[in-house]
Amino acid sequence: MSQLQSLIQLQETSEHLLNVQEMQFWLDKAVAWTQVDSPETQKDTCRHLSRLSVFLQQLVTHINNMSCSTETMKRLPFLGQFLGRLCWNPYVTADDTSRRWLFQCLWGLYSEHPSNPVERKANQWIRKIFCQLATDEDSVAAQAIMKHVDVPPKEYHLKVLKRMVTLLREDTGKTCTSLGNINQRCSCDNVLATSEACVPLVTCPEVAPLIGALLQRPTACVKSAVSENFLDALSSAYTSQGLSLDEQAVVSLWYHSLSSLEEAVLRLLESALTSTWSTPLKLEQHVAQSLLPKACAQHCSMFLVTNDIFRSTLKQAEGNDSVKSLIQAFTSCFLRELAMLQPQKRVPLKEFFPQSPQSLLVSLLTPPAEIPQKAWRHHLNWISGSLQRLTEEDEEGDRDGDSSGSTRLFEAWFLLVQCGHWVQVTVQLLVTSGPEDCGPLLWLLTFYHHPTNRGHHRALQLVHAKEVWDHLHSLFLALAHPLPVDRLQSLVTQLSPQPQQPQLSPLLILKLLVDFAVFFQQSLSISTEILQTSRWWISLVWLMKQCMFSTHWSSN
Repeated sequence: MSQLQSLIQLQETSEHLLNVQEMQFWLDKAVAWTQVDSPETQKDTCRHLSRLSVFLQQLVTHINNMSCSTETMKRLPFLGQFLGRLCWNPYVTADDTSRRWLFQCLWGLYSEHPSNPVERKANQWIRKIFCQLATDEDSVAAQAIMKHVDVPPKEYHLKVLKRMVTLLREDTGKTCTSLGNINQRCSCDNVLATSEACVPLVTCPEVAPLIGALLQRPTACVKSAVSENFLDALSSAYTSQGLSLDEQAVVSLWYHSLSSLEEAVLRLLESALTSTWSTPLKLEQHVAQSLLPKACAQHCSMFLVTNDIFRSTLKQAEGNDSVKSLIQAFTSCFLRELAMLQPQKRVPLKEFFPQSPQSLLVSLLTPPAEIPQKAWRHHLNWISGSLQRLTEEDEEGDRDGDSSGSTRLFEAWFLLVQCGHWVQVTVQLLVTSGPEDCGPLLWLLTFYHHPTNRGHHRALQLVHAKEVWDHLHSLFLALAHPLPVDRLQSLVTQLSPQPQQPQLSPLLILKLLVDFAVFFQQSLSISTEILQTSRWWISLVWLMKQCMFSTHWSSN
């Protein structure tokens, strides 16, 4: 009795017992088919393909009932030699059914977490086989087939690759059969081996359907994780534009790979902030095309990661209006994508904003279009009052040595930055406000531009903001044309920096100035005269804004 027969007889109590004579028969056949390449050998191979497929199917069942690859190779020491000979036989691999079961055998031998040198070596061997089956052009047998059927090498290998991708994709699409039992083999066992086999082929367009299927496979089973090497190769190829994926595959790549998601967010920051966007709409279109808002709406965990990157960037660039504009554009796109999801797939807003003050969440995230215009002022007054209470609590905490208030205040300001549409509404309402009702709105606008109260200057900055508003309000109320020189000179004085005084954000003043010119019911000639008087200052603010961004981004 051969060594193979002795080893197989150890399984006599197994439910899925392999026939000893059958195993010996196929091992002899595999050796004979690869020793001599002749017409008779080719005919014999083709004549036995149907029966071989049945045996390979039994072998798959047997492998799947082993506890690990090491046990399988101990009981069937010649299994690797047998499968290897079949893999190098192009007449076997050209048959769809035989090829399918042959791949299943290899996947069953692949160890997700190799625990010894034997399993590690087996994994390397399996990866090499998968790669060479799709790319090897030096096989003598393959050359013989190409010559026999008169197919050019490139076309032959392309067809082999496509057939391989089709089989792998069909197997990847199978539902999980283990029901979460990690000790039982299931169809998910093949996912890791398949993803490893794709690593050298990720840039091949023909492999894209399989890549998409692997990425979008449900991850309910503990065994359905794809290879880290596979994710790294995909991320690198996608970043270098060497790989084209459909939208949902890109979203799935980010979901599986944290580093890939982080890189995509940083690319968005860089591309959005190193370009000049003529309108907020153009910026929103750019952000939407990045797919990140759509991905974050589908996966709360991805939104939390993206939001954390924005939070860290904003802490480093508190006064950078370009960073704020990007965050506002992203949040706007995200809320639209979230609203388009089916209700059963939509996660509650509080899950996306766990660190934000929950009392402010709905009020700020509700877009102005969903609230009657006549209620805007009351809505913003309430938001302003809530934020003022938070600042008071923060100041009391500072006196008591409690820093938690500062964290809450920052998160409230971060939420206000994300919902910048309400800041714009605030500026518009300030144009039509009177001295008696502009206080809460001016406080809200000042807080938006000066959230940290550095040097305890918030009160002085608010006084300065009120002075600027008073001056602009009286100036635009003037009916005389041309405007009196003393009033225009007073405007220049207001816009000029005052030594040894806390400076008010130039962007705050610029917003007030522009919105007064746009929304105030004044003649075009007077608005134009005021803006022309201020044009030197507006140019200076623009240059300051560009320099602030350049300094921040180069330092990172």
